[in-house]
Amino acid sequence: MNVTQVPGACPLDCADACSWQVTVRDGEAVALRGTPDHPYTRGTLCVKVNQYLEHTRAPDRLLHPLRRVGPKGEGRFERISWDSALDEIAQRLKQTIERHGGEAIWPYQGTGTLGFLQGLQGRAGSRLWNVLGASRHDMTICSIAGLAGLRYTLGVSTGIDPESLAHSRLVLLWGSNPLTSRHHLWKVIQRARGNGAHVVVIDPVRSRSAAQADEHLAPLPGTDAALALGLLHVVLQEGAEDREYLAARTVGWEAFRQRVLEFGPERTARETGVTEEEIVRLGRRIARSRPTALGVSQGIQRHAGGGAALRTLACLPAVTGDWQRPGGGLLYSTDGYFGANRDALCRDDLLRSPVRTLSMTRLAEGLLETDDPPVEALVVYGANPLASSPDQNRIRRGLAREDLFTVVMDHFQTDTADYADILLPATMQTEHLDVHDGYGHLYVHWNEPVAAPPGECLSTTETFRRLARAMELTEPALYASDEELASDLLDSPHPSMAGITLDTLRTKGWARLAYPDPFVPFANGFPTPSGKLEFVSQTARADGHDAVAGYVPASETDDAERARSLPFVLLSVANHFFLNTVFGNKPELRRRAGPPYVVVHPQDAAASGIAAGDRVRISNERGAFEALARIDDVVRPGVAMTTKGHWLKFTGGSGPNATVDERDADMGGGAVFHDNRVRITPLAPSEDDSSEDGG
Repeated sequence: MNVTQVPGACPLDCADACSWQVTVRDGEAVALRGTPDHPYTRGTLCVKVNQYLEHTRAPDRLLHPLRRVGPKGEGRFERISWDSALDEIAQRLKQTIERHGGEAIWPYQGTGTLGFLQGLQGRAGSRLWNVLGASRHDMTICSIAGLAGLRYTLGVSTGIDPESLAHSRLVLLWGSNPLTSRHHLWKVIQRARGNGAHVVVIDPVRSRSAAQADEHLAPLPGTDAALALGLLHVVLQEGAEDREYLAARTVGWEAFRQRVLEFGPERTARETGVTEEEIVRLGRRIARSRPTALGVSQGIQRHAGGGAALRTLACLPAVTGDWQRPGGGLLYSTDGYFGANRDALCRDDLLRSPVRTLSMTRLAEGLLETDDPPVEALVVYGANPLASSPDQNRIRRGLAREDLFTVVMDHFQTDTADYADILLPATMQTEHLDVHDGYGHLYVHWNEPVAAPPGECLSTTETFRRLARAMELTEPALYASDEELASDLLDSPHPSMAGITLDTLRTKGWARLAYPDPFVPFANGFPTPSGKLEFVSQTARADGHDAVAGYVPASETDDAERARSLPFVLLSVANHFFLNTVFGNKPELRRRAGPPYVVVHPQDAAASGIAAGDRVRISNERGAFEALARIDDVVRPGVAMTTKGHWLKFTGGSGPNATVDERDADMGGGAVFHDNRVRITPLAPSEDDSSEDGG
């Protein structure tokens, strides 16, 4: 009997990006566990990923290429050969290019895998799309508004090393629920608590993490920047600003100081719904706690003022001088620390002329309104936009266009896949080669395949190689092997890559990027035009924003007139048992997640005639979905909470994104999932209310 441990990494859209090991016995993958000696992920995986091997063997796995045989949306297909599938795709793409040029092709990629070879981080397929001159896909669905806001303040979107939170004395988890969405960070925070740190969760919802924190503040959705300014007002009242740091390392302090002085506790309480007492208490704690760290997640920037929120939150550790201390500063994303050779991997030099950019979160607009040229070919991979993107009903109309040629590459027949003309079976993580970093740590991981792909599944890289051949393209870069792609990626002179080569990474399975430990990212200044942290940004002014960091209210959340007919602000938060819509078809996790639900405060339930367990309709003029009511004070009055991730085909054909507007946040074109007002109406009981979730 031959037993080996093969290194790999979780591919999913999670900051933790866990290192794992697969036990292979006589050529068969028999067990999966976290890598025991990894310094950050420390041998544990989450409840979603623990049974990943079982998921690769699911009976509903796509195993062969399929062609649509019924109307779009019915999900009826017939099996065809790979040659037939590729020939049809090649012919249709060539015809599209002949009629309208390459920009009529939209390669629509999502976060189903974050790998550099097979997934989003390396813009998988970009070499092919550059040669064809296809439209550029702008990944606006996750964190872009916050990233843009941070760049105005810091010059980059990166922040502190999550491991440094072990040195913090005060941790503000701002819109972050690590016990559901990045549980390894909670373990670092627990180490800080063991050294006396105080943990505060700032979130409109009393999440799992909030319930275990030392303190919880529940601001109105979209008011985080106002709260930050109010807390800083208290810091100034206490005389606790770090004047030496402000003079030496920042620009625009006096203008920002005047803005802070506008947000006294009374005004801040009025804007945020947090009491004056809570504001003063936490402000005083910030004033005396060194170092203070802010752990921020994507949810708080999914509204009309989301970029401004992150821009302003990044100012808080500058006022207190915490950016200069290990364990002080702000954590949002560490993605930019991996200094790999992305240019060599993506090969944008193959693009013969500039092309337009299409926004991921404006899919309905792209399919229904864009006409110069129209989108005639849509290639979807690593994505399930019908369930995950805003304005669900209009997306459905766009996908139903008979003149739209749609190819979907996936592991399972998702809601989006039901609208495909050609459906291609893709490999899963244990079946292909890949390289991963993490947007929540400073490590890079190697993923070695351990099993032959089932049926006729192909990796994303191999699918694009075969499609290039079917299109008779001659550019040699289109045919690079996975090992060659990995070599291109890792061949980088960037200091973070010191000592990291393809061979060393493949042997060990992981490596820490070459940064100090502990790591203080801006010890030698900030990569802004001034070289300092910018409370006042001339770059922001040139881009049409207020030069001074501050508060930009949410749109619908802050609309008093709209609130009269749509009294609830709806938050669609991460589901503990799904990751986006990944695992939304897994029976055991569906059972544990239960049917879709919406949580309302007891006060609101009484006013609306809603009882626990009622089936209710959540709606606005854009659309509606149904769920079971839960009555709980984990939400504040006026706020309703549901979870994302359920597949529409199992839940009546609609979900929360049917109610979400397809418009942009203030910066970066980010989505506004949490800037959404709805009404909630009880429905008459129906015969099937007792079913698990319609599946």
